[in-house]
Amino acid sequence: MTSQKNATSADQLDHSAAIETIAANDSSTNDDVFDNGVDLAVILKPYFRPDANTIVCGALDDEKIVALAKAGVDVVINLQADDELIFDESASVAQAGMQYEQLSISGAAELKQLKILAFDNILRQHHGKKIAVHCGSGNRVGAAIALRAGWLRGRKMDTAMERGRSHGLTELEDEVYKRLLVPR
Repeated sequence: MTSQKNATSADQLDHSAAIETIAANDSSTNDDVFDNGVDLAVILKPYFRPDANTIVCGALDDEKIVALAKAGVDVVINLQADDELIFDESASVAQAGMQYEQLSISGAAELKQLKILAFDNILRQHHGKKIAVHCGSGNRVGAAIALRAGWLRGRKMDTAMERGRSHGLTELEDEVYKRLLVPR
């Protein structure tokens, strides 16, 4: 009887360890959802989280910048033009202790290879860091990511488009598709 109790206890310990492992890997209970205790999905609208180190969102304000800093973001990359901003975003990001990069992509007309190369350069400079990339809605971010995947990374059309969608691509989807058809 004692050996059966020991076997049952060992099984219970194995089961408990398995539950703890699943909980640790479950995105609903780890830092993917709550970054340093901050639930960015509640604060940022729209909000996309294509991977653990990348946050894509719409326009920022001082409150959202403070939340990103608390969440452990290292770099804020802004694709909005200066005339779209309603405050000094660069100063606010610096005051919150993060790095700031701005690359204006005003719309479909600016989705050109030179802009995508500049975007790629910014992403490469900050590789491995936790970044927040934004525009007004996330749409231009998704477009830039899709074009980067297709033009610079040689991804197939479906893969590039899906990559863009995971980063917020919506209204510019047809334009991005047409641009990806043209070899670069």
